[in-house]
Amino acid sequence: MAKHGKKYVEAAKLVDKTKLYSIEEAAELLKKISYAKFDASIETCFRLNVDPRHADEQIRGAMVLPHGTGKSQTVLVITQGPKEQEAKDAGADYVGGKDMLEKIQGGWFDFDVIVATPDMMGELGKLGKILGPKGLMPNPKTGTVTMDVTKAIEDIKKGKVEYRTDKEGNINVMIGKVSFSTKQIVENWQAIYDVILKARPAAVKGTYMKNVVLTSSMAPSIKIDHAI
Repeated sequence: MAKHGKKYVEAAKLVDKTKLYSIEEAAELLKKISYAKFDASIETCFRLNVDPRHADEQIRGAMVLPHGTGKSQTVLVITQGPKEQEAKDAGADYVGGKDMLEKIQGGWFDFDVIVATPDMMGELGKLGKILGPKGLMPNPKTGTVTMDVTKAIEDIKKGKVEYRTDKEGNINVMIGKVSFSTKQIVENWQAIYDVILKARPAAVKGTYMKNVVLTSSMAPSIKIDHAI
């Protein structure tokens, strides 16, 4: 087992591992035990009783959190023609077509999200082996393949998050920063919780959410009583 530092051990003493905390208690406690010198990101993790090998049990989508994530996202728009100007006017950080794809092929990754118009997906698809493993390939399900580039950019800048099940059936989502108020953390968590609850696949029998935790960079995780 990895050895934890003194501050982590001290923080861990404040968390009762046998207890399920309400989201309000968890948010307050997390703010108290986050000892990182920087404004740490807060994540929530849902351990779901799903088998992602089955297409109908994969959960994927995107949503705008009520209070954003506290992190500014750099947006690259891959398009051509009049949509290039629209993307620039909407606040995209980088805009282009094949020229940008060539830069990516050459190892350029100074962006967090790619938005693409459908007419460019044929060209983008050729970079699937580069973008896929990094989770950067645009997808209609998350609103990043669209003709409405203005809305896509605005949503991302407002604090849009993507969520999807991993191979183990877990979903990890960033829901804010330690500097957020308890109320902001709770409302962001509640918003993503409601969306994942509604996305319950019909094939799931019995318990859907096995375990839900709240955590921040370098801090111990806190179990949440998600039945509340």
